Amino acid sequence: MQAAIPFPDLSSEVFSIALFGFEFALRWYALAYIAGILIGWRLALWAVKRAHLWANDTPPMTPRQIEDLLTWVILGIILGGRLGFVLFYMPGYYLTHPAEILMIWQGGMAFHGGLIGVVLAVWIFCARNKVPLASASDLLALATPPGLLLGRLANFINAELWGRPSDAPWAVIFPGQLAQDCGQPLGELCARHPSQLYEATLEGLVLLIVLIWMVSRGWLKRPGAVAGTFFMGYGIGRFIVEFFRQPDAQFQSEGNPLGLALQVNGYGLTMGQLLTLPMILGGALTIWFALNRARGARADAAS
Repeated sequence: MQAAIPFPDLSSEVFSIALFGFEFALRWYALAYIAGILIGWRLALWAVKRAHLWANDTPPMTPRQIEDLLTWVILGIILGGRLGFVLFYMPGYYLTHPAEILMIWQGGMAFHGGLIGVVLAVWIFCARNKVPLASASDLLALATPPGLLLGRLANFINAELWGRPSDAPWAVIFPGQLAQDCGQPLGELCARHPSQLYEATLEGLVLLIVLIWMVSRGWLKRPGAVAGTFFMGYGIGRFIVEFFRQPDAQFQSEGNPLGLALQVNGYGLTMGQLLTLPMILGGALTIWFALNRARGARADAAS
């Protein structure tokens, strides 16, 4: 093994207290969710309070509606994320252990499932409140990257979702028996890609910078374009990072060490990559439709 970075001495808990015989702990992952939602909420409020950013100088929602939408989004994240994990990754296990589907505190959330849950929640909210769906989607796209950034940083602190074995100088020696079981010679430590940090950078920081730049340049005047960029950008980032992530155990076997969900002669795609393809295509189509609608609207105004 070449030079690698030892995992820092980090706890998965921010703090814990004991009350009446019970121990209550605030974990970094929970804090990341809370902080991500709050930052996203403030970004959405920032956008709707600046009328000049929107077509006809008219924001699609009021600050009060943003707060109402937040409740729907939280429900969509929790229900969709959990059901997505159950259906996409471990359907066989939960079919025989249905009572554990509701045990969210044991872990197991899927981003793609959470995304589907949020899309459904937003669609219902917009239909009930007569809010333009495309513009509401743009707001949510702008608000999402901070949560992704903080969530992946929390994954790193928790020493979970680490990447494949690597001899890169920035590879990290993650603790735990599973992380240290990569077929290395006896007595050597296993260093792995810090794929959580790759995702935090691509899906969180880079995507946030791109979307803020687009919003400041007037792209909210093209309803759907910001949302389409988010879908395509996240999909591309996740597709790239999948080359460095540890394969999903349920797909990995002796004959399939890379954990490919779809393969031909050893070449194929992981489940994460398969799930990003519709996002990339859908994002590109959404941008195309948004630009065409904007051009049509300008042509009608000119005539």
